[in-house]
Amino acid sequence: MKKNINTFWLMLLMALTYGCNDFLDIVPDNVATLENAFSLRTTAERYLFTCYSYIPSEGTIGSNVAFCGGDEFWLPASNTNSAWQIAKGFQNVSNPYMNFWQGNNGGKDLYEGIRACNLFIENIDKVPDMQEYEKTRWKAEAKFLKAFYHLYLLRMYGPIPIIRDNVPVDASFGDVYPYQEPVDDCFSYIVDLFDESIQDLPVFIENELTEMGRVTKLAGMSMKAYALVIAASPLFNGNNDYAGFKNKKGELLFNQEFDVTKWEKAAEACKEAIKACEDAKYKLYTFAPEFFQYSITDTIKTQLSIRNALNEKWNSEIIWGNTLNLAQSIQAAATPRGLNPAYVTNSSTGGYLAPPIKIAEIFYSDKGVPIEEDRTYDYEGRWGTKIAGEEDKYYIKEGYTTSKLHFNREPRFYADLGFDGGIWYGMGIYDDKSDMFYVAAKKGQACTAQNQTSYSVTGYWPKKLVHYQNIITSSAYTINTYPWPWMRLTNLYLLYAEASNEAYGPNDDAFKYINAVRERAGLLSVRDSWEGYSKNPQKYKTQDGFREIIQQERLIEFMFEGQRFWDLRRWKKAMDEYSKPIVGWDIAQEDAPSYYRQKTIYSPQFTTRDYLWPVRENELLSNKNLIQNLGW
Repeated sequence: MKKNINTFWLMLLMALTYGCNDFLDIVPDNVATLENAFSLRTTAERYLFTCYSYIPSEGTIGSNVAFCGGDEFWLPASNTNSAWQIAKGFQNVSNPYMNFWQGNNGGKDLYEGIRACNLFIENIDKVPDMQEYEKTRWKAEAKFLKAFYHLYLLRMYGPIPIIRDNVPVDASFGDVYPYQEPVDDCFSYIVDLFDESIQDLPVFIENELTEMGRVTKLAGMSMKAYALVIAASPLFNGNNDYAGFKNKKGELLFNQEFDVTKWEKAAEACKEAIKACEDAKYKLYTFAPEFFQYSITDTIKTQLSIRNALNEKWNSEIIWGNTLNLAQSIQAAATPRGLNPAYVTNSSTGGYLAPPIKIAEIFYSDKGVPIEEDRTYDYEGRWGTKIAGEEDKYYIKEGYTTSKLHFNREPRFYADLGFDGGIWYGMGIYDDKSDMFYVAAKKGQACTAQNQTSYSVTGYWPKKLVHYQNIITSSAYTINTYPWPWMRLTNLYLLYAEASNEAYGPNDDAFKYINAVRERAGLLSVRDSWEGYSKNPQKYKTQDGFREIIQQERLIEFMFEGQRFWDLRRWKKAMDEYSKPIVGWDIAQEDAPSYYRQKTIYSPQFTTRDYLWPVRENELLSNKNLIQNLGW
């Protein structure tokens, strides 16, 4: 961080003129001094919106490293997505991809955002035409954002400098050039800051027309709980890979002893956040057919409950969504060209986000257990082909030949994935008794590759991201946008189940919340599924076994939401998963037996160093108090 005085004032001017969207669409009119910025309520509010403007645009493909930086999506060879370069092993120290420390190569400058928050917190009390309660609330919002930006950096870089206050003109050398701090100290500061903000944030947004997207007490409690879960996870709790890793002060940056009390604190925070949300009438979303003019089967209702939990704006489980970032372009990238076969030439649908086959394998069987564990599932025969029958018609086009891997899977498999022969409900056809759209992806069919950029390299598409009421016409693709959700109640449920199991082992409370998520997904309880169908029926009764179940549940429930990328890292499982080949179907083939041959697209590598981002070299040259992360 370049903290000389000239840069400080330059950053101030940049912050005061930064543009925003939606409720943040007001830009300061070239305010040149702090005195003017905080002379009126209106200019102070504009500055608060500037603080919000640094929130990463997670619902945009190019701005969310978790979409393409791991293995959820693979792209056509010509794509230049910065995060995808990380997945392919091209991260570097000279100009790192998705640099959120300095704000380039796909990332936002979150330290600049932190400095903006500090300036706001230091000066909001000077505003003369505001009531004290409003100043208190706005200050709490800035504290939340400051904690959130630090957490985002900590999750990415590990030990980071904490910017408690901005640097004064007469600052000493050590203050101008900060050191990285031990991760436990970083987490402690972030949690304390969330606690401070929670005290003064409102439970609800009262003026929804103008303030939706601003943070609340429930958002603060939820993000605090998430921070504590990360702190308790193996990457940061007794990680011996970083033994001896010290900052320039000689302080150890990673604790070397596992501490179970971190999981206990995380479980307590998750439970408190859940109770507060449920007291405020938040609940898991389910599709409400009474407001739908079409009569549809329970099969389709369940799929809509799964899909809409993500993309139905401000539904009953969205605790915090980002109105600065509406999911639009990502929906076009997730929709196959030719999904509406009448308009194959419509180029509005990019259709290039491609989940690999291993993602399709993660979903459970229709009995609610992993396909390799299900006694009733033909696991060895899954690579063959099969013709869909009448009983499959709400999942797969009747009479269509597709992979056996696509049969007898759980509802989330069909709600989340588009695949050759798979039904794609909605898009203008809402009567599930008539011919619904389906994906026809073999060479020469409607959804096959139209050019070198707009196609799935694996033969799969992330249907979950696409609102079911989008419409494709001859010349346009009408998209129902939605604010990208940062926190859903479902996330809290599974975070609590995880933390509770790690702290206390399998227990009724943990089962209660994971079973609630499974019930919404159309599955039996953990006990009924494992005892009834698993080759390992007692698995859920041990801490290790239940951990595997919870982790797979998270990977499935939050597929295509960017959680997998961070979960695999904090669990220290990324080295195993991200070193597996990226495999798809042989999409250049016309007949089913040839199409359904596995084809290796890429063989990525992941080492210990890749768990943390490198600090850019010019930052190390600028600040001699910093050290490089191990391995870079």
